[in-house]
Amino acid sequence: MITDTEGIILKQIKAAYGRRMVLLFSKKYGKISAGTSISEKGRNKSALAMRPFTYGRYELFKNRDSYNINGAEVLKSYYRIGEDVDKYMNSSYVLEFTEKLLVEEQPSQALFSLILDFFSVMEKRQKSHGTLVLGYEVKALKIMGVMPRLDRCCLCGQFCGQENPPVYLSIKDGGIICEKCGTAVEISSNDTLIYPISFGIVDILKYFADNSLKNFELLALDEKVQKKLQAMIRRYAAYHLDIGDLKSESFLTEY
Repeated sequence: MITDTEGIILKQIKAAYGRRMVLLFSKKYGKISAGTSISEKGRNKSALAMRPFTYGRYELFKNRDSYNINGAEVLKSYYRIGEDVDKYMNSSYVLEFTEKLLVEEQPSQALFSLILDFFSVMEKRQKSHGTLVLGYEVKALKIMGVMPRLDRCCLCGQFCGQENPPVYLSIKDGGIICEKCGTAVEISSNDTLIYPISFGIVDILKYFADNSLKNFELLALDEKVQKKLQAMIRRYAAYHLDIGDLKSESFLTEY
């Protein structure tokens, strides 16, 4: 069967005889693996659509067990991402993070739209690229239905406000712990699944979850705050979505 779909290339692996295996985040079919003989190094319209950070339309041959990409065309190229090392590294991390979130052949229209918004904002952004990545991760967790609970204590269910403020964010329990329950929580110095709440992290996470990425164009977190929040969110994603170490994350650290 011949069909087509809009999509984003997540990853490519060279195969035998000049072919490639492509991991495609397709709008119609979700994450799929497809073979192709199209090389991204060519100059035709199909080759251009195989390059990183490109939103394209892909012609697929689909049988019962596999897909093959027969042709492609560019709908939108975010090529300026590839012209800046920091943008490239951060955007590569987002592609790998997204690939780990997706289940084979399960479409996610919300996540598909989110990654296109991310590319659009990242391409224009001048600095603090990690803030945008953090916003993407938080919104992705919300789409996947595993967003930390930020309004009520995840232990007793009581509303957390001025009279009973949150004092911890528990990775294991999936949300904040109020002051009353926090007095009974035992924390060791090497506990990486529970974090004391400081510097307004609840408000920051709520803002990220509730606002469009396009509202983050001028938003830049303090570097120390950003790094601490990133550690929390990545630990949270690893625990609740079984996302292990990402290769692109080590590149970010090195860079």
